[in-house]
Amino acid sequence: QVQLVESGGGLVQAGGSLRLSCAASGRTFSIYAMGWFRQAPGKEREFVAAVSRSAGITYYADSVKGRFTISRDNAKNTVYLQMNSLKPEDTAVYYCAVSMRVLPLVHKSAYDYWGQGTQVTVSS
Repeated sequence: QVQLVESGGGLVQAGGSLRLSCAASGRTFSIYAMGWFRQAPGKEREFVAAVSRSAGITYYADSVKGRFTISRDNAKNTVYLQMNSLKPEDTAVYYCAVSMRVLPLVHKSAYDYWGQGTQVTVSS
């Protein structure tokens, strides 16, 4: 089992920045990758970014490339999502997730454990 605790969400004006954090505990030695997804009201949960735990290879959705940066601190079992140049369309609940298997990380089905979500609201 892996437990995930997210923090860092909030309300920000368009053009502003936020940093999300997600701390993992439990069977962290088995983690292959960590990722972030988001879900806006009435929409499907969508991939935002992911990072492989050992090699640090990163993946991004086209909608956030150049604005968001994912990073990890393996010593702290924590993944971060630095979000810059935020837009109102970035408003969503952001979920941290962990994959224990080597699968394409853009798909929800690749992930085995999920956090409770943190709200990000970007005002225009």
